[in-house]
Amino acid sequence: MKKILSVFLMIFSFSVFAAGQKAAAAKTTPDPTAEIKSTFERLLEGIRQSDADKVMSVYENSPRTLFFNNNGTVTIGWQTMLENRKSLYEKTKNVTLEVSGVRIEMLGPSAAYLTAKWKQSQEFDGKPENASGRMTLIFRKIGKQWKIVHAHTSPDAPAANRPVLPSERPDTQSEK
Repeated sequence: MKKILSVFLMIFSFSVFAAGQKAAAAKTTPDPTAEIKSTFERLLEGIRQSDADKVMSVYENSPRTLFFNNNGTVTIGWQTMLENRKSLYEKTKNVTLEVSGVRIEMLGPSAAYLTAKWKQSQEFDGKPENASGRMTLIFRKIGKQWKIVHAHTSPDAPAANRPVLPSERPDTQSEK
């Protein structure tokens, strides 16, 4: 009987120890969706401030970074998008941006996508603009940071009066 009790106590003690280790590990493992949400919030803050450098800091700095713009065009490359944003943000004032329905889906330990609805008001080149739509952002963990590697923005009703920049392509045929 003493042997059975000793074995039982040893198994019980080991189980309690293992459960404690598992709980401690769970507390120290960061929640990737919280990190992605934080990156997304930095993006929104940069847009609201018309700060191209802040906006682009959340994207992967790569010539492969891909943007499907809300005017139906495509921009390829981080540097090109930075230049586009800087030229547009010089003319952009009083930005308000509301986001709703944010959903983050993990695709694996180092990839995820975020979808959301957006509504934006601003002055562009002295004229008021209002737009709304949906977005999908593809995130990849690069080193210790989550970066956006692809952005797809679809407006509910595209603004016909906005210029298409020379670096924006109407399609991706030239990539082949």
